[in-house]
Amino acid sequence: MNSVSTGGRRTLVATAGIAVTALTLTACGGGSDGGGGSSGGGSGSLTIGTSDKITTLDPAGSYDNGSFAVMNQVFPFLLNTPLGSPDVEPDIAESAEFTSPTDYTVTLKPGLTWANGNDLTSSDVKFTFDRQVAINDPNGPASLLANLASIDTPDDTTVVFHLTNPDDQTFPQVLSSPVGPIVDEDVFSATALTPDADIVSGKAFAGPYMITNYDQNNLISYEANPDYAGLLGAPKTEKVNVKYYTDASNLKLDVQEGNIDVAFRSLTATDIDDLRGDDNVKVVDGPGGEIRYITFNFNTQPFGATTPEADPAKATAVRQAVADLIDRQEIADQVYKGTYKPLYSFVAEGLTGATEPLKEKYGDGQGGPDKAKATQRLAAAGVTTPVALKLQYSNDHYGPSSGDEYALIKDQLEASGLFTVDLQTTEWVQYSKDRTADVYPAYQLGWFPDYSDADNYLTPFFLTKNFLGNHYSNQQVNDLILQQVSTTDPAARTALIEQIQDLEAEDLSTVPYLQGAQVAVTGTDVSGAEDTLDPSFKFRYGALSKG
Repeated sequence: MNSVSTGGRRTLVATAGIAVTALTLTACGGGSDGGGGSSGGGSGSLTIGTSDKITTLDPAGSYDNGSFAVMNQVFPFLLNTPLGSPDVEPDIAESAEFTSPTDYTVTLKPGLTWANGNDLTSSDVKFTFDRQVAINDPNGPASLLANLASIDTPDDTTVVFHLTNPDDQTFPQVLSSPVGPIVDEDVFSATALTPDADIVSGKAFAGPYMITNYDQNNLISYEANPDYAGLLGAPKTEKVNVKYYTDASNLKLDVQEGNIDVAFRSLTATDIDDLRGDDNVKVVDGPGGEIRYITFNFNTQPFGATTPEADPAKATAVRQAVADLIDRQEIADQVYKGTYKPLYSFVAEGLTGATEPLKEKYGDGQGGPDKAKATQRLAAAGVTTPVALKLQYSNDHYGPSSGDEYALIKDQLEASGLFTVDLQTTEWVQYSKDRTADVYPAYQLGWFPDYSDADNYLTPFFLTKNFLGNHYSNQQVNDLILQQVSTTDPAARTALIEQIQDLEAEDLSTVPYLQGAQVAVTGTDVSGAEDTLDPSFKFRYGALSKG
């Protein structure tokens, strides 16, 4: 989910057709109980606290973490990510494969039902995606279906997705994304968002849990669904209550005093740091998909294409010198107390194909800054120092620590004597307009993925036509991105993703520097948080148990 707007937007890629090898996804075993089926939930109950907010339970109308957290517990997916992995496998599907370059065929497990007793068939699946496209809510995820042409259902357990562009290797991941929750056609409207109350009263659930009580953004009660027959297996805890907080300090206090069992999203960095020293709780860290990066406008940055002193070699040297000087570890420790960690790549750590080319190519070669290398780089390009750099950040979109984050980046660059930084801030409403209107030569952005595939960190950023709008274009990178999307051999596709990262590490259209960690705070008698804080970036309540 794109954190530069109210929702992420998947860029439509015109992929080149190549000879197809079937990508077959077959069930490889189950989730928390080691089996693919479920005979009911575990025992006991626990209470989770969060400051996330729910927009709507209708998958067609929301594109935010708070709403998707609920959907992951109660709705079924055709494909999902098993605990500990970013790669999709069949969930309520029995198999899924490309049966032609533009046909992706999914076979459902037989005998699926909704919690209300309705049969769950291919008709529900077609209804789900047809309504996403038809409703096309501005706050919803319908844009993720840009490559979907139509759907056929030859029988009750077979779904054929007809794609516009062939061999789209990201489509299986799309089916596990916010656009992917399957809904009951007898409960949901085909043309409008369905109210939360109707979804709950209609018992339109077929995920690991069912909602038994719903007070939006106050309290939700869940009970294990005995008929869930998907990848994740039976939940380890029968009943889960989720309490919603408006004040992070109250969330911290309640988990500290044992009034709740788990706190997940979002305690402050200072609170988490404090709780690490409290013997009454456990702080559990896992990989997070959010990244922070500086974007350079290739027209207006120092020596950019439309500046009086335009010089591509000097412009590249400026970007590379910034990469030499940023001390990622200091930002992570000093500003974010370890809730973010250094990032040396364009693809979030933990995803298939992620590498760390920036660690070797810049700074001291070990991840730290290096003034001497930056000095040499600028001198070799004929750049007179100090370089005057205008740097912008948003004061209201990326949390209250953005001011400290960018003040530290300014200090790091200026302490070298190689830069003078004019640091400015703008509120997001104006910022989001200015950044694509060539107002900012260099500026802050963040990103949270739509799904856990490396492509979601490449296609939106580095195609010639990208959402950054920063005038970056490298035809070789462009062609490789299009090629990897349609490469059906996993090893060959991974090699292409690695090659793209190496090329980008030379160009530095963006300079990534932080990756957010997922952090949960639990009671000492709670287990399973470490299993669900995984590279799928989905927090599954069914993995948690108490006692």
